[in-house]
Amino acid sequence: MHDNDLTAESDPAGRFERLYADAERGEAVVPWDLDRAHSLLSEWTDRTRPDGSGRRAVVVGCGFGRDAEHLARFGFTTVAFDISPTAVRAARRRHPDSPVRYETADLFDPPHDWLGGFDLVLESMNVQALPAELRQRAIPAVGRLVAPGGSLLVIAAGRRDDEVVEGPPWPLARAEVDAFAAGGLTPARVEEIVVPDAGIRWRAEFRRA
Repeated sequence: MHDNDLTAESDPAGRFERLYADAERGEAVVPWDLDRAHSLLSEWTDRTRPDGSGRRAVVVGCGFGRDAEHLARFGFTTVAFDISPTAVRAARRRHPDSPVRYETADLFDPPHDWLGGFDLVLESMNVQALPAELRQRAIPAVGRLVAPGGSLLVIAAGRRDDEVVEGPPWPLARAEVDAFAAGGLTPARVEEIVVPDAGIRWRAEFRRA
């Protein structure tokens, strides 16, 4: 195990803050710093054409805000949060006129009024960055944000059940995706998508009655 592996497992939140801080100084590149929403999110909105009017959305681990800005265009009152203060400051600078509310927050200890407070929750490529023990806590923590009648959309890298990976990241097995169906959430659609030269991707939608 390398030193960076130890850091990833013992202090994953600190690892992200260090990466964003280094990037702000021009000493690193954030690999997911793209100028467009995740393709599996944009494909989903193209297909479903969600009407966000009068509805609230939250983006977990928003980074620089690409997915949050995308959802806001559909009319959602959108909150986007990240554990990294540097990422949140950068998102606000990049989108100075945005209606999105960017916040620094911890998924494991969110503001009380966020619990059950959102009609659409987006978790995209974050849980897989956490070591096993934290993944087991993060999965139900994401679901707690979904309001009655609301939906959770999960996008993640995937792996086969018998595939061993040395992260980070740790792509999710099907059982980990299915585990989002907890606390009153039920699966509406789970897609296994094979991306050329990138492997498996999951796009899964869950709903609360």
